[in-house]
Amino acid sequence: MDKPAKPGQQVLAALRRMIADGTIKPGARIAEIPTAAALGVSRMPVRTALRALEHEGLVEKLGARGYTPRAVDAAAITGAIEVRGVLEGLAARRVAERGLTEAEAAQLEAILAEGDALFAKGHLADGDLDGFYRYNLAFHDLLIAASGNPSIALALGRNNHLPFASAAALALDWDDLEGEYRHLRAAHQEHRAVFEALRTGDAERAERLMRGHAAVAVANRRAFRMLAG
Repeated sequence: MDKPAKPGQQVLAALRRMIADGTIKPGARIAEIPTAAALGVSRMPVRTALRALEHEGLVEKLGARGYTPRAVDAAAITGAIEVRGVLEGLAARRVAERGLTEAEAAQLEAILAEGDALFAKGHLADGDLDGFYRYNLAFHDLLIAASGNPSIALALGRNNHLPFASAAALALDWDDLEGEYRHLRAAHQEHRAVFEALRTGDAERAERLMRGHAAVAVANRRAFRMLAG
């Protein structure tokens, strides 16, 4: 049976995962047509994904011959994700110390309700990764905006150009739907815990949870086999 097509974020996440786990190694050529055939999609989502990965610094263009993964330093990846955790943790602390406004609390609850609905059926389906991507970014973006500190957003913007540093840089295995469901659901539950800390004004817990939330990105050594080297 053919595998389900992988639209939008699924193509991007699949390519990140293949680079992260060493399936596609630095120096190997990533061409649109064979990659699209392997993923069961048209060339357009592959082209879009490769441009996004180039922007992230994860691949580089080989002229007209396609792209190749950049050689990625494991320490640089873990360091960039650690920096994201520190910055997002600081944002969470500031929000908890100041207190959520009614509008912010309502916005966060509405965003989290989207996550609740996404995981309510107990499995992932086609299109769910795109839904999680939008929901996840909305949560992180609102947290940063609510901190009231534009320097946090500026620093994160710079850090996000490093490979795997952004909260949006999902590296998932779409052939392991059950495992990835558990992984993404756990991330959603962490969002819920952060919201509760913000709502109750527990600044220390809010900061600690957001730091830990970022650290989970490199805890999955199966996804990031490159980090063992």
